[in-house]
Amino acid sequence: MSRIGKQPIPVPGGVSVELGEGEVVVKGPGGELRQAVHPDIAVRMEDGRVLVERPSDHRRHRALHGLTRALIANMVTGVNEGFSRTLEVVGYRVQQQGDNVNLQLGFSHPVVVSPMEGVTFQVEGNNVLHVRGVDKQRVGEQAAQIRRLRPPDAYKGKGVRYRGEQLRLKPGKSAAGRAR
Repeated sequence: MSRIGKQPIPVPGGVSVELGEGEVVVKGPGGELRQAVHPDIAVRMEDGRVLVERPSDHRRHRALHGLTRALIANMVTGVNEGFSRTLEVVGYRVQQQGDNVNLQLGFSHPVVVSPMEGVTFQVEGNNVLHVRGVDKQRVGEQAAQIRRLRPPDAYKGKGVRYRGEQLRLKPGKSAAGRAR
């Protein structure tokens, strides 16, 4: 049995889960999220908890079991608390322009990034950017798109990185010659 899939999903107060035909709708203070569910996977409510069940131990059913449970749990967390990814801009600057964000990343022009639907930006100082939203997948995708504009440099460490990301800086050309 899937260790993830067999865990019940507690539904906190203020959040409602509606089970439709092949779809789960989660509503809460943060908004509303919808997720299609594979027809082989059974989702049911019991005692204020959501339970996900599979029909057999077939490999595909085992994979869908844990996946479906994780997606629904992320939806419940998202509409209740929301998700956030923090990016640090090292060696460059970031500014808020209304809903958009203006990144000056060493190119000949500033890069203006518009948020996806359901995602918001918040700039802290001139080098920290918070990407927030209720949909975990969209928040992560938006943060990855911004990081992709100027990934961290392996020699100086400059660029856009996730907060807490560990970089292993390479020694420069002069340090490599002394190692012999």
